[in-house]
Amino acid sequence: MILPILVALSTVAAAPTSDAGAKAQLEEAQRAASAGRLDQARLMISKAIAAGASEQDADRAIGNVAFEAGKYAEALAAFRQVLIVSPADALILERAGISAFYVGDLKLASGLIDRATAAPKVSWRAWNARGAIADFNRDWDRADAAYAKAAEVSPNDAGIENNRGWSRVLRGDWSGAIALLQRASELDPKSERIANNLELAESALAAELPRRRPGESDRDWSARLNDAGVAAQVLGDRQRAIAAFTQALEASGSWYERAANNLEGASGR
Repeated sequence: MILPILVALSTVAAAPTSDAGAKAQLEEAQRAASAGRLDQARLMISKAIAAGASEQDADRAIGNVAFEAGKYAEALAAFRQVLIVSPADALILERAGISAFYVGDLKLASGLIDRATAAPKVSWRAWNARGAIADFNRDWDRADAAYAKAAEVSPNDAGIENNRGWSRVLRGDWSGAIALLQRASELDPKSERIANNLELAESALAAELPRRRPGESDRDWSARLNDAGVAAQVLGDRQRAIAAFTQALEASGSWYERAANNLEGASGR
């Protein structure tokens, strides 16, 4: 399956090479994509296709290049083709799952990531993605277990600590969030995303906002936070009002983009 990003390049002339040569070109293309040289990677893939690369190998390379470029719909389409032939490929399952997350298909993302994390050897990114999906579903026990697994595979990773902290923010556990986000900031002091999340959690704690009650719905918690913001505004407490209104928006479900951004940063791209 040749995706749109490579159709224009597929007519590039190339001298006939062996199957091994074409496969080597695809492997080099994927290395180029991982290094950020996307145009070079696309050109190399088109040459490998012209040289007789197998459809499965081409789909794998196309998917990886699209994934590195943030073209998640195209990446997912290519990876699904690969999984028809190689349904247990942990890396492809992981990347397909993350791609599905970004295009908004949470059911597909969950199934793919569950399959990825069932593999004997799995990347921390797969466990990290499982945690992010669990956060979206408000399944806190599953989120904690997934992030713990990610940390086992990749200790001292700022992205994992950031996501663990953000998971605590979603629960209204400000002090728990701050401890994790401070650690994330120490591990990656240049990350603007981590700094913003830490600032938000610190503001919420300083303002003594309402904590989420066990089993409380997004709507009810958002309403209580909004009420707290209105009360603070009436009293002239600007910091508390801003923190409350911000968290009310987050609790209402509009945090999806933030969660996706966290996942992107934690995935090392």
